[in-house]
Amino acid sequence: MRSLPLPLALTARLSPVVVLACAGWALTSGSSSPQDSAAEKTPKTPSGSASAPSSTAVSKTFTAAPAPCGSVAAKTVSSLVPGAKTAGKEIPSTDTTLRRTCSWNALKGYDYRWLDVSFELMDSDDAARSSYKERVSEKSGGGAVPGLGDEGYSVVNLATEDKQQTREGTVLARVSNALVVVTYNGSDFETKKAPSTDEINKGAIKAAKEAVASLKASAN
Repeated sequence: MRSLPLPLALTARLSPVVVLACAGWALTSGSSSPQDSAAEKTPKTPSGSASAPSSTAVSKTFTAAPAPCGSVAAKTVSSLVPGAKTAGKEIPSTDTTLRRTCSWNALKGYDYRWLDVSFELMDSDDAARSSYKERVSEKSGGGAVPGLGDEGYSVVNLATEDKQQTREGTVLARVSNALVVVTYNGSDFETKKAPSTDEINKGAIKAAKEAVASLKASAN
């Protein structure tokens, strides 16, 4: 079978992927005062001993990102990305405890498919909730996905370059302090058309549901 040139948009996706570092959140304390000065300012209990300051640590459901390449069943990968190696390829990350991503892609005949699954951990539920809302606002035009984590959203967009269509779906899900991000796209190089919105959306949601289940299992 003759080889086919990939459109620039897809070629770019096949180039080395640079994964942005997830920023850490450091808890800092104020500068300490001299010992005898601190003793004067510290409240005393009735017995005369200093009362210990109370502190509340932020409880995080997820402290490490699960292995992304095992988060989607092999039969699902084969269905969504025909011809791809079901083991997938994990993209290097600067901190695998905070972010991990796996990719599957293949060109079978004239049909091309690409699937990405990412896990991103935040310092707290509130931080994850804020990041989720920000991303949803950046990808307007989609809709909520009921039952997908604590919050779920999906959107599908069509792009055309050199008369070649590519349709891409993105699904975002928040589970406590973690985000699951799934990207799924496809093109047909023979017809120059893209798969239907329904096919891409359902495929992305299916992968997202399995990834969310894998994430929840990792906390047990």
